[in-house]
Amino acid sequence: MQIFPRELNYLPLAVALVAGGLGAGVFILFWVYFTPPNLQVGYAPKQPVDYSHRLHAGELGMDCRYCHSQAERSHEAMVPPTQTCMGCHALVHTESVKLAPVRESWETDDAIAWVRVHQVPDHAFFNHSAHLRAGVGCASCHGRIDQMEVVGVVEPIAMQWCLECHRNPEEHIRPKSEITNMKWEADEAWLAQRAAIASVLNPPLHCSGCHR
Repeated sequence: MQIFPRELNYLPLAVALVAGGLGAGVFILFWVYFTPPNLQVGYAPKQPVDYSHRLHAGELGMDCRYCHSQAERSHEAMVPPTQTCMGCHALVHTESVKLAPVRESWETDDAIAWVRVHQVPDHAFFNHSAHLRAGVGCASCHGRIDQMEVVGVVEPIAMQWCLECHRNPEEHIRPKSEITNMKWEADEAWLAQRAAIASVLNPPLHCSGCHR
């Protein structure tokens, strides 16, 4: 006498199909959502000082290099020290409540605990100065900083994104005199010579270019 119905013979196949479907679903979930464009873009941490790039870089027209003075010489753009802030604010808005952490840092000689926004993975090497020497503008990677009240990530810091630029740098370069100009737009004269300039850049595409 048969104890179990014949339909149970299909149970292992059904379990395998369900498990496979769940596995594929989890894989697609991670592939689509748990990627740099979704995890990084939009990240805008609260800083210990309510510093407005929209005011300083936008309305006041301050050049990026006034605060990030090592951008053209170092592999990092560098966070400005308190002395840079006080270069202006020892005279401007000296009693502002928002600037209390800056004045405290100045008096105690303790650095302001700025929260890093753009973080290159430890296994990757990135040279900030090399990109500026090539003519890559600040806005290409950081977006329109001059319009941001709070700075956030606008581009995914991922290998695919970097390689897309390295393969086609022409669209991302500009005259070196305009690298910090957030409002710059290419004119016909630049478009006519851009391809020739980009052809000699030869950005690395091999692994050792970024993984050393």
